Amino acid sequence: MPGKASDADLACDAQMIDTVVDTRVAIIGGGFSGATVAWHLLHRRPDLSEVVIVEPRAEIGRGLAYSATDPAHRINVPATRMSLTPDTPDHFNDWLEASGALDADPAARHEGRNFPSRAVFGRYVAQAIAAVGARVRHVRATAENIDLVDGRYLVTTAGGTRIRAEILVLAVAHAAPSAPPAVETALHGHPRYVRDPWQGGAFDSIRPTDRVLIIGTGLTMADIVASLEARGHTGEILAISRRGLRSRGHPAAQHDSSGDFVSPPIGTAGDLVRRIRAAVAQAEQAGQSWHCVLDQVRLQGSAIWNALPLAERSRLLRHLRPFWDVHRFRIAPQIEEVLDRRIAAGTLDLRAASLKAIKREGEAIHVDLHQRRGGALVHETFDAVIVATGPAHGSVFASNPALAALEAHGLARPDPLRLGIDVTLNGEVLDARGAVQPTLVVAGPLARGTIGELMGLPDVTNHAIRIAGAVERMLAAGAAEPAA
Repeated sequence: MPGKASDADLACDAQMIDTVVDTRVAIIGGGFSGATVAWHLLHRRPDLSEVVIVEPRAEIGRGLAYSATDPAHRINVPATRMSLTPDTPDHFNDWLEASGALDADPAARHEGRNFPSRAVFGRYVAQAIAAVGARVRHVRATAENIDLVDGRYLVTTAGGTRIRAEILVLAVAHAAPSAPPAVETALHGHPRYVRDPWQGGAFDSIRPTDRVLIIGTGLTMADIVASLEARGHTGEILAISRRGLRSRGHPAAQHDSSGDFVSPPIGTAGDLVRRIRAAVAQAEQAGQSWHCVLDQVRLQGSAIWNALPLAERSRLLRHLRPFWDVHRFRIAPQIEEVLDRRIAAGTLDLRAASLKAIKREGEAIHVDLHQRRGGALVHETFDAVIVATGPAHGSVFASNPALAALEAHGLARPDPLRLGIDVTLNGEVLDARGAVQPTLVVAGPLARGTIGELMGLPDVTNHAIRIAGAVERMLAAGAAEPAA
């Protein structure tokens, strides 16, 4: 049970470890969500001496998404919508124009909009955090255990550092992509099997004329194709998924969102589909594209999600999420052009199919594919296989030692749909019994089971700002800052 250890016990234990850090606020995870919470909190509370961020990477603010060094991996939202401060939507774009980054990457400009590499956006966030100075205390380590001890959260890192915090923000990342077990078993050790396309040098062993199978057809697949193209790959690529859906592009011109999906509230997944179709038809009659309707669905996403009963949320995820994802999470126009060009040339094929069997003979990879349209079973041979299935949401507690510890101590639990962590609408974590942990909050996509749409960066930014506001209110209601 939490709370058994005492401060005296910790004082004794402290003699055997490197550091004990006392702080009012600690954040687990220094990617975009964690950095944004810290940045806004420290600007709101100039009297707060520090925020501790536990993050194993060298820089705060990049995380997995914006640590990518491949220049072909571009942000998939125009720079004018990628800002630390939504009230100043051009904050990043102005920095981008002034930084000289566009001079080094003229292809980032596209018809009046900027789509720079993700690494450039990561630099923007990292510099903003660095400008805060010593008030951000970076503990460069991985959190391995979290418990509640004498009313404070005790975080133990892999390096032995212990952080004691009054308020703890969980801004941890998604679980890594999970390869199908049959693929992992058959191809483990193969020189051109890529289970994690985000690893540095993941594509170094793939030769220019190799025939490549990509498992997945979403945003990750698009980035992979762009990376291979930039490396001079000319061989055939087949990308498969259950439905074979490809992420859509951006509209040719800026537009305002349109439609209403909250008045009256939507009660079923089927009702949502009907309302969207009617709104799209109405938009087309007015000379607008479907983009304006889907943008409104995104803006009202939280209200839509929270009006649905749990069974309907589950139904929506089971049947509609793939269609939502490809319309909501659009690809940068530069990457769209690569896909279009390769499809036209016959070197890229997107197919609705499932993998029925896979085996290796030497370095040749033989697969049997069950095609969704027509039901035929076809045999194909490839030189390389790349997994692009996206985050393994259901395994986030099992794959993250800090979350596994919280669950073991009864301090947190997965949400009912296993999209992340079970929280209140205010982001407060619910423990194993469903009781609110008022000083333990979640920032970022792992709150999406309760909040709804929390994957696109504009939504993540707004949620992080709300969490910073919640922490500010906790600080205002709490005791004086403890001595270091």
